[in-house]
Amino acid sequence: MCGVIVYILSQRQRSANSPGKRTVSLSRCRLLVDTCHRLDYTAIVIKTFRYKALSELWSDGRARRIDRRLQGRILRLLDRLDQAVRPQDMDFAGTQFHALRGFKPTRYTVHVNGPWCITFEFADGHAYEVDLEQYH
Repeated sequence: MCGVIVYILSQRQRSANSPGKRTVSLSRCRLLVDTCHRLDYTAIVIKTFRYKALSELWSDGRARRIDRRLQGRILRLLDRLDQAVRPQDMDFAGTQFHALRGFKPTRYTVHVNGPWCITFEFADGHAYEVDLEQYH
């Protein structure tokens, strides 16, 4: 079964029993949260990958051809990219975000670690040709 049961604490006030005091009693109710169809409720921003191993990492959460030490940071950056509305949303501390010169359409880059960068094109609210590149 897909889903997680979440217990929500709701408050009921019983002011009728003691007019001068407020007594709060807590009761539990259950709510089923759908976790299987997460993508049905959010917009998918990343449309295409240029590097097959990066696509595998994004879909499976692991890839043999990408260094394990980089995978966590890459997944966090891809998650942030998948939530971006415009390329400048990737400009936050530690990413060294900038547009690359000489590309039509414009490609952007974010720093992963050492010489490794994630590059992508951004058009119509979507990221295309997402790649993991090593700059020397």
